[in-house]
Amino acid sequence: MTTGEHTVLLRTEGRAAYLTLNRPEALNALTHTMVHRIDEALTAWEHDPAVETLVLTGAGQRGLCAGGDIHAIHDDALTADGSASAAFWRDEYRLNARIARYPKPYVALMDGIVMGGGVGISAHADIRIVTERSRIAMPETGIGFVPDVGGTYLLALAPGELGTHLALTGAQIGPEDALLCGLADHYLPSASLLRFADDLSGIPVREALARHVRPAPPGKLSTMREWIDSCYDCDTVEEIVQRLLAHGDPAAKKAAETLLAKSPTTLKVTLAALRRARRLGPLERVLEQEYRVSCAALAAPDLVEGIRAQVIDKDRTPRWSPATLAEVTDADVERFFAPLGERELALAGPDTTEEVVW
Repeated sequence: MTTGEHTVLLRTEGRAAYLTLNRPEALNALTHTMVHRIDEALTAWEHDPAVETLVLTGAGQRGLCAGGDIHAIHDDALTADGSASAAFWRDEYRLNARIARYPKPYVALMDGIVMGGGVGISAHADIRIVTERSRIAMPETGIGFVPDVGGTYLLALAPGELGTHLALTGAQIGPEDALLCGLADHYLPSASLLRFADDLSGIPVREALARHVRPAPPGKLSTMREWIDSCYDCDTVEEIVQRLLAHGDPAAKKAAETLLAKSPTTLKVTLAALRRARRLGPLERVLEQEYRVSCAALAAPDLVEGIRAQVIDKDRTPRWSPATLAEVTDADVERFFAPLGERELALAGPDTTEEVVW
């Protein structure tokens, strides 16, 4: 194993292997070392006949994982050449793809905060559990970045334009809305999580689910589908904002105001990435596109500025460049999708299209 074992705790019990992210002081934010540690554990357990199920959890009371270590990305982009961040994303996205194709049941307990990179290591799992405490989001546009870790793949598959709304606004959703959007599979009360996880050491996943799964409490997105689908069903961010402002629903107006506070460039790139993701096919192709976009973001001004304003200085007043949607040209957007040549992610595609039922 690599160093840094304390940041990812591993244990096996009975028929299950348990992987716990262990940086509760940082909301279990992922580091490069943690990505390596998880990947090594997946390799070991894949070839261990005693392990039948893998269970992902997060230490602490606040959440599974708040994303990647954006302080490190900020410093790398600001003071270095960005190569450390690009290397992190390369391994992280490979891990996301591996999780999606893992040959054994991978159960993700998406309790509490699950954002950004946390979505990447959980929402591609076979069995995704949410609780009444779950708060799931891809908030990247608020820091001058674009949803990654397969987020544009997942959100492009959401019903109607729900994924577009979530990707552009970065809105947090609870358990029922996560189920509606295809980001989760089952709801359990948080009080049942420990018993459910323990049961997996002795019985198959299907039996444990039957014991503990309950109906989720009502969500919000189903009541907002009319204006979300009608307002986001267009090809430019400018038109989306115009439709939201003209709709009349106060929630639509609030969404427009939220968009106008985000990075104009990353809003346009995010919309383009989502629309292209629908045509790309499997997750691996979308991750390859996301890697191009992420690497391009390192050289753009809004990523450093967004992290500065939201996380470093916390003044919440980012100075985006360009500052308005009208100033962001099609050429500006297209640069984010430019081929990387020898630096391409180049993931292998899936070797099967069969659905596995555990």
